[in-house]
Amino acid sequence: MSEGKKSQRRQCRIACMQYLYSWSINKPNDLNDSIRLFYEDQEDQSEDRDYYSFADELIYGVIENSEDIDGKIREIANNWDFGRIAKIDLAILRMAIFELLFRKDIPPVVTINEAVDLSKLYSAEESRRFVNGILDRIHGQLDRPSRSASEE
Repeated sequence: MSEGKKSQRRQCRIACMQYLYSWSINKPNDLNDSIRLFYEDQEDQSEDRDYYSFADELIYGVIENSEDIDGKIREIANNWDFGRIAKIDLAILRMAIFELLFRKDIPPVVTINEAVDLSKLYSAEESRRFVNGILDRIHGQLDRPSRSASEE
């Protein structure tokens, strides 16, 4: 993957994480309008809506599958009170779990590495271990290659 595409995907993941964070605090009445307003506030690439198409895929995918994703988090983090998981960690986990479960075109190790990197940048020191632990357990349940995209 080219460096530009990697950087763009990283920026899209950051945008997705930020949107999911705000969505978890205050769910909007009109999702499409809320996402449009969110992008208007983005400094980089805001004039090029296509730049964020990957972020859109992630945001809509997470929200459409939020019950299944949150159920998976509750199953794996059974010793944690779901309501006490830091909102930023929850946003990162939701995005990464969506990728692991529903985006077979992204190798699981890429998803996990990106999520851990985001937790290092945006969350508390101990969060990366928590995020990595949850995602590693889900990764162990997958029936697909770790380091390559699936053909499905």
